[in-house]
Amino acid sequence: MDPLHLTTSRHNGTLTLAVSGELDIATTELLRSHLLALLQEAGHSPRPGAELIVEVSRLSFIDAAGLGILVSVQNAALNQHTPLHISGVPPSMLRLLRITGLDEHLT
Repeated sequence: MDPLHLTTSRHNGTLTLAVSGELDIATTELLRSHLLALLQEAGHSPRPGAELIVEVSRLSFIDAAGLGILVSVQNAALNQHTPLHISGVPPSMLRLLRITGLDEHLT
């Protein structure tokens, strides 16, 4: 098992969260709470156009619970008018996004 690891960086109003390891039912709450805190930070940013990028190129596994968290946070971002982008999607995750139809909403 590859533990979930989250690394946040900030640059010119862009918040980037690099996610690595396994995102499953056991780790989704950690990711959800971290992303919601970053959304709150972006919403209170003095810089106009603050955005949040979730970089997942080092994600080794994601299950339905992990996808659910990404959809939930995407909806929260839309509600507060903060752009949220998923980048670096590995081929196995992209296939899962295509199968579920989420590729058009999350990437």
